Amino acid sequence: MFRILPETPGDSFEVEMLCDLAFAPGRTALSSYQLRQGVAPIAELSTIARDEFDAVVGAIRYWPVRIGPSRSTAGHAALLLGPVATHPTRQGEGLGALLIMDTLERARALGWTRVILVGDEPYYRRFGFTRQLAHRLKFPNHINLQRLLAKELVDGAMTGISGVVGRWSRDQDAQS
Repeated sequence: MFRILPETPGDSFEVEMLCDLAFAPGRTALSSYQLRQGVAPIAELSTIARDEFDAVVGAIRYWPVRIGPSRSTAGHAALLLGPVATHPTRQGEGLGALLIMDTLERARALGWTRVILVGDEPYYRRFGFTRQLAHRLKFPNHINLQRLLAKELVDGAMTGISGVVGRWSRDQDAQS
């Protein structure tokens, strides 16, 4: 039994410990984390799962990013999904899928039109993520581009979108 709750500032330590357990402490050196530095996650989409002992056993966060042809342009708004973390003792129970499905629907309701992530297509395909939708995107640092996936929350949202995925800036908060 899980309780799905909005993440609060008081949950941050537990979420970080869960992510370290699920992905290893070196996870912050990954390219996707560089896009998150200095940018707050989308609070309305940051979600945790607590178990019957009130421990955080699942967490998901989304970060705003921009996709554009160069660093000098504002680009197109997108969400960067991740991390999605499930406690190792709770994996295989559908918790990650529950968090993903719930938050993708909320992202759509909030007006977001596209989501990208770096992950395994066989896992994320069931949620509508494909490499094909991300084939015109580039990442600022080295990643395996076969793991760069995208999903349209609105039909056609990835049509004509290409370029480098870049960090969100405060200037874009006023534009979005």
